[in-house]
Amino acid sequence: MPDLSVNFAGIKAPNPFWLASAPPTNSGYQIMKAFDAGWGGAVWKTLGVPVVNVSSRYASVNYKGNRMIGLNNIELITDRPLKDNLREMEEVKKYFPDHAVIASLMVESKAQWHQIVKDVENAGADGIELNFGCPHGMCERGMGSAVGQEPSVLKTIVEWVMEVAKVPVIVKLTPNISDITYPAQAAKEGGADAISLINTIQSLVGVDIDNFVPYPIVDGKSTNGGYCGPAVKPIALNMTKNCAQIPNYDLPISGIGGIETWRDAVEFMLLGASTVQICTAVMHYGFGIIRDLVPGLESYMIDKGFNTIDEMVGKALPNTKTWENLNLKYKVTASIDESKCIGCQLCYTACEDGAHQAIGLKGDEENRIPFIIDENCVGCNLCSLVCPVEECITMVQTDDGKSHNTWKERTEANEIPNDFNDERAGGNGHWIPEPKDALKKKR
Repeated sequence: MPDLSVNFAGIKAPNPFWLASAPPTNSGYQIMKAFDAGWGGAVWKTLGVPVVNVSSRYASVNYKGNRMIGLNNIELITDRPLKDNLREMEEVKKYFPDHAVIASLMVESKAQWHQIVKDVENAGADGIELNFGCPHGMCERGMGSAVGQEPSVLKTIVEWVMEVAKVPVIVKLTPNISDITYPAQAAKEGGADAISLINTIQSLVGVDIDNFVPYPIVDGKSTNGGYCGPAVKPIALNMTKNCAQIPNYDLPISGIGGIETWRDAVEFMLLGASTVQICTAVMHYGFGIIRDLVPGLESYMIDKGFNTIDEMVGKALPNTKTWENLNLKYKVTASIDESKCIGCQLCYTACEDGAHQAIGLKGDEENRIPFIIDENCVGCNLCSLVCPVEECITMVQTDDGKSHNTWKERTEANEIPNDFNDERAGGNGHWIPEPKDALKKKR
């Protein structure tokens, strides 16, 4: 069997599946329950001067029968006294000495940072995570994302923490910034041992259109919150990749954002994360999802021949390029398997109205199966994405597989379009119906 244990910047855990700092880690009771179920680590809900939270606190994005594909929250850091959290943290470590307990922290002054670091270390925390990401409530007080958006401030606070910290320090980054690599680099310059990302995205997920109030509603009013859940995964994957590709960047990364299945976790690992943190999926389905995460990851590792987590980390990075380095000679064309087609014609509609008019319909009213107009197909892949039947529409390679030419190479050879009507334009000569032909289309 593969070895799922991890050593993340000196923090050891039996597996890479950790609970993110959030409501599921609000208490020692919850964390002990999670560890007993099989989770490898937990980042305690952010500790600081206790707050008073509002009611209600959550709102969600539901889409076509799928509930909570995105979750918005306006809940803040712990509202429980520090002494209670420290007592419970110490008790958790007594029962689970081999599991990772990380204390998430958020305070203001240098003196407060020094004191709370010492407090959680005395309680047995294996590591510290600095919460520089919350996009609501705390940022208005100069904390959370207000720190994460200012690399120089972030660096200063990390330096304060490193003056006294005796356990590994992780910096949690905010996605509410134009380039996440700047705070990532600032974390390293400040002396941090690792980074984690992403924290939640500033958001409003909907509005009560009868009462004119955004959700969640608090006595007829609302505010922006932090967005998480499956819908944010693409953003989190991209930002994880961005940090992992920083030249000479050797800080380990804990991936966060929309992770719900073992496949999601693997994707983060292949793009540079060596542990993953999960929140929304637990809030939706409970701690029991670990029973699918662990065996799923083990089976994948066996199938691919990976013996350790470290062997997986970053395997997809060499294949993740900037656009200018992609092969312009590579060509694919859509192909429809008529035996699987159900005649919904969604591919036709999508291509006709939203893409390149490369799918036709036969004149036979009883034969509703569309066909590909090969000479007009640009290989955009839209038809296969909208098709409701798996493997009905596939993309088939049509180039010779030998030619290779990139935009960067063409630029260096001065072979790219350089005026508005350049004949070297990619769409030059591509057949498109005349504008007036749109009026002849059967409605």
